[in-house]
Amino acid sequence: QVQLVESGGGLVQAGGSLRLSCVASGSIFSISAMGWYRQAPGKQRELVATTNSGSTNYADSVKGRFTISRDNVKNTVYLQMNTLKPEDTGVYYCNALQWGMQFWGQGTQVTVSS
Repeated sequence: QVQLVESGGGLVQAGGSLRLSCVASGSIFSISAMGWYRQAPGKQRELVATTNSGSTNYADSVKGRFTISRDNVKNTVYLQMNTLKPEDTGVYYCNALQWGMQFWGQGTQVTVSS
């Protein structure tokens, strides 16, 4: 089992920045992809960004504003979010993929005020 704990969410004004962190623990060997998803009120959970063996993938809505990075020594994945917009508001979830199984964190709230 893999445990994921997110941190770094909060309230920020439009145009501001936040950095989310997700620490993985437990049976973390052979974790392949890690990423961030978000869910706004009344909407489905959507992919924000993923990283796998150094390659990255971003939702079109966050390209050029968000950066995902991974520190394998600290077993941590980060999401640097710049130029935040009110539509970025939601609960952000960390995700890890291991041997075809997906693991999720408990989520961290990000609220962007206009």
